[in-house]
Amino acid sequence: MGVSQRVKSRFRKFLQRPGTTINLAPYQKRLPGIEAREDALRELDDAALTAAAQAAGDPGEICAVGREAARRAIGERPFDVQLVGAMALLDAKVAEMATGEGKTLTAAIAAYGHVRLGRGPVHVLTVNDYLAKRDATWMEPIYTLLGLTVGWVTEASTPEERREAYAADVTYVSVSEAGFDYLRDQLVTDVADRVQRTLATAVVDEADSILIDEARVPMVLAGSLHTESDPVHEAADVVRDLRAGKHFEVADDGRSVAFTAAGLEAVEEKLGIDLYADEHVAQLSAVNVALHARALLRRDIDYIVRDGSVELIDEMRGRVAQRRRWPDGLQAAVEAKEGLTATAEGEVLDTITVQAYIALYRTVCGMTATAVHVGEQLREYFNLEVAVIPPNTPNIREDEPDRIYSAHETRDEALVEEIKIAHEKGRPVLIGTLDVKASELLSQQLAAAGVPSVVLNAKNDDEEAAIIAEAGALGAVTVSTQMAGRGVDIRLGGSDEKNRDKVVELGGLFVIGSGRHDSRRVDDQLRGRAGRQGDPGGSVFFVSLEDDLITRHAGDALPPSPRMDMDGVVHDDQAEYAVEHAQRVAEGVNHEIHRNTWRYSVVIEQQRVALAERRERLLTSEVAAIMLLERSPEKAKSLDEDILSDAARSIALYHLDRLWAEHLALLSEVREGVHLRALGKLDPLDEFHRSAVPAFQELFTQIEARTIETFEEADLSEGWEPERAQIVRPSATWTYLVHDNPFGSELDRLISAVGRRIASGAGR
Repeated sequence: MGVSQRVKSRFRKFLQRPGTTINLAPYQKRLPGIEAREDALRELDDAALTAAAQAAGDPGEICAVGREAARRAIGERPFDVQLVGAMALLDAKVAEMATGEGKTLTAAIAAYGHVRLGRGPVHVLTVNDYLAKRDATWMEPIYTLLGLTVGWVTEASTPEERREAYAADVTYVSVSEAGFDYLRDQLVTDVADRVQRTLATAVVDEADSILIDEARVPMVLAGSLHTESDPVHEAADVVRDLRAGKHFEVADDGRSVAFTAAGLEAVEEKLGIDLYADEHVAQLSAVNVALHARALLRRDIDYIVRDGSVELIDEMRGRVAQRRRWPDGLQAAVEAKEGLTATAEGEVLDTITVQAYIALYRTVCGMTATAVHVGEQLREYFNLEVAVIPPNTPNIREDEPDRIYSAHETRDEALVEEIKIAHEKGRPVLIGTLDVKASELLSQQLAAAGVPSVVLNAKNDDEEAAIIAEAGALGAVTVSTQMAGRGVDIRLGGSDEKNRDKVVELGGLFVIGSGRHDSRRVDDQLRGRAGRQGDPGGSVFFVSLEDDLITRHAGDALPPSPRMDMDGVVHDDQAEYAVEHAQRVAEGVNHEIHRNTWRYSVVIEQQRVALAERRERLLTSEVAAIMLLERSPEKAKSLDEDILSDAARSIALYHLDRLWAEHLALLSEVREGVHLRALGKLDPLDEFHRSAVPAFQELFTQIEARTIETFEEADLSEGWEPERAQIVRPSATWTYLVHDNPFGSELDRLISAVGRRIASGAGR
């Protein structure tokens, strides 16, 4: 059976689609040959198919074998468009595939292909543990039939389980767990303690989320400190009773806050000190951080409190950001604000951004439903191009224009009424809200209107799979904080599709957004939940001109008296422009933050690579022992060869790790203070480099000097033990992700700092 005219026509349409950066024609031309090979493969038994899989050597053979293996192993025969997606991944592209188009199966075929082409091992990087485990177990029968091994890693995996999973041909793991394992491997003192192998190929699921939204997020490995002070609780008590407008002022955009002169006076009176005296720097920092926690970070919007701890909310996905915390004492300040015990930050032993970790892989490819919007950034930061893959069945979803209202109250009343009308007909409705607080408020409003609903937000994200699976059931009303990266299909009629025909007659799933997000991609991901695989569906966004997005980024563009109809809907070209403009500005701000963070991280990552190469030599060779024989020959020659080798390696690794931690602390301090030099018309980035580069150049000299000093002072007459050289590594280590940019841009921090200094001067 040849490729149908319908498929050819659809490919021609997508080849002309604006924003498509990769020509799909070469992939399309391979489809007839793949189908012919597939016909021959069907005649083989399983053992022969496995043998054929091990012999496949080109993308066409790989796709043909992968399709037949999927049909036999899990009863799903990949569509032509899924094979096109797999070929794009094999060419190291980012494949844009609509929600429900089978990205999981596409990734499995591509992972198999990368292994066959000699690019293994392959890591399929996901956004969370649930998807890593689910996809690995779901695809395992296919990999087994293809003659490959597969493993998965979650936060609960033991070191031995991790080692076994990474030893497989294909490993499914969240990007954060993979990054943490890399950091831990960088601190081992024995090669056998490593869990990862070579970072060869990464297939990135939800590529725009991981490669762009989370790219600047630092992953941190911390170690315990012997002494830790906790000034934050006292500072939280001090700022708790301060009043906005009198004691502090929040910037119009809500991204920074500063004490007034009266506020500083009140704080100093409570503390009984001069905050700007040199000896009170710690208290000054603590009260500023406590003020940020109190004034800028909002419970059930920026974070939730659950099981006695503060958990950050991922603004892009509306769920708890696992193991993420704010830096620079802000996490402890929020905990103090909520009356909780502050958790120690410890000493940063090593850190790496998601972007820098991904860059360590020799081959990177990915897939997502929304890649074109960030195509330029993917090219700039990762040298990746986007291939837009057409849907298997044309999308017939009806996307209505935004319904814009002048006020929140009017918008919310109209929103509830729209949901009520759809629910009374039995049409399933999925509503996307911007935060936890909004989702719970909407649920209460619906209940008051007699409409039962199920809420999915950061407080119950462990139930998300079950909730999403039933969102398409007859009469279902589901309120969710975003849908990006949820990873579960919504089938019309519910998970069993029992009432599918009735739901189809009603128009399919109706998706409603209760406000625009900062990113068009997140809005598109919400819309994409309707119209899956050619299903009917609809979408509309209800927007208020009082929404934070619009007031922050397009307040000046709003018309003074917008035109409205009798229902309160705004029909004004200028208002519509303001909504679109606000979202574009927000995207530009986030892009600039990403670019700025990336510029600062470039030199740090170059230093990390150089240090990692030195550490690898120390760990796997006798370079440390040779150095000691040259620099401390008398003592070195007096020792047994094995004792010298073990002592030299351990001491040198200890000081390398110790000095790298000190270097990271120094860079953090420099980064925090360097922007004040802009007041002297100096480029902050240049100033950062002026401090970072010389400090690193001295590092290797210091490592060697400290190693020799420790070696000469250690008593090794009775053999080697770390205690003999007073080498004490942290008694405990833990990992977390930093929620970067909590106070806004670097310029916001500068303006805030200047404002505080001016205020303090005015108050004296």
